Amino acid sequence: MRRFLMLAAALLLAVPPAYAGMIRPDDGERERVKALLERSEVRAELEKHGVLAREAAARVDAMTPAEVQQLAGRIDAVTAGGQSTQNLLLVIIIILLVIIVL
Repeated sequence: MRRFLMLAAALLLAVPPAYAGMIRPDDGERERVKALLERSEVRAELEKHGVLAREAAARVDAMTPAEVQQLAGRIDAVTAGGQSTQNLLLVIIIILLVIIVL
């Protein structure tokens, strides 16, 4: 029994405590939206409409978690494929960015 207690005490002292930081629930969604802004075709369309990609990324950073979640949901709802899909996605992004600015 004494041997067991010594082993248990040694294990408790040898294992360092684990520390965990809080993760904001929208970080994954925000990073996914920002990754979309880094795509070359999205950057080209944004610049064609007079919006720099870095400004768009800064605006995404300024969004509330609810806005990011809404935008990510709209992106998920858009099916992959043709030109009209890309235009719809860009229109959604631009509308949300204009809402944030105003």
